[in-house]
Amino acid sequence: MLSLKELPHHLAVVGGGYIGLEFAQMFRRFGSEVTIVETGPALLRREDAVISAEVQAILEAEGVAVRTRAECIHAARRDDGVRLSIDCAEGDRLVDASHVLIAIGRRPNTDDLGLEAAGIRTDARGYIVVDDRCRTSADGVWALGDCNGRGAFTHTSYGDADVVAANILDGESRSLRDRVSAYALYVDPPLGRAGMTETDARATGHRVRIGERRMERVSRAVEKAEGGLGLTRLVIDADDDRILGAAILGPGGDEAISSIVAAMACGATGADLRKMTGIHPTVAELLPTLAGELGPVLEATPAATFAASVPAW
Repeated sequence: MLSLKELPHHLAVVGGGYIGLEFAQMFRRFGSEVTIVETGPALLRREDAVISAEVQAILEAEGVAVRTRAECIHAARRDDGVRLSIDCAEGDRLVDASHVLIAIGRRPNTDDLGLEAAGIRTDARGYIVVDDRCRTSADGVWALGDCNGRGAFTHTSYGDADVVAANILDGESRSLRDRVSAYALYVDPPLGRAGMTETDARATGHRVRIGERRMERVSRAVEKAEGGLGLTRLVIDADDDRILGAAILGPGGDEAISSIVAAMACGATGADLRKMTGIHPTVAELLPTLAGELGPVLEATPAATFAASVPAW
């Protein structure tokens, strides 16, 4: 994709995940017609429905076509490109594209390393199985980064290295369990995510309260003329007031989320966040307000329901 010498007339992106959406918006802004084809009922299936819907609205406002519930996808070459046949609940069943990007996930390059000879186990997708200290099934062998499936981000790879170095060289006892999950989706405006979604939290037995505010009520977003698209969500444990997670979809969301990552790493509660004075005008200044405007208690949901509807990380 990165070595293309020409601009696609019509780019079809198969897969509504993070990489697919980033390329979709990028090439739409370059001038290509773009269609996203996703087999599931919504884009970004790991995110809460309200975040997924908002990201889709942002893309559609720029002219990106989105086709979800594409249960059956077939591709055939044509003289002028590729014809995709898709079985969707609504819309045309054919998409004629000049180029197709398949963005349905990655596999680690571990199949030619001779891991079996070293007694190093892998899972069904080829990821090297590690414990919470990045130790493999072979004594004295650790696996860090994308190959261990414990994050697959640059920052989590660095985090793996920190854990391993601290344990081996400094005599510490650090674990991946201590790491606050955090990542960003680099559409524009970006999505910053930390910790659990509402769906995650309720599925794992937490009763939660949600703080939510749209970006049209955030001065910084209005000043940047983002059109009011985007929102911030804060997930708080209803029983002990712990901060369980957050999503910031809006200008600088990938930067603002770091304040939540730091708060969670220090064990902060909603009460701690409510005492914070945010800097005006920033996107993060509304986090204390959200912590003080939590909605009603939402009960935990059966894990089986969650497992059936949300794919594994």
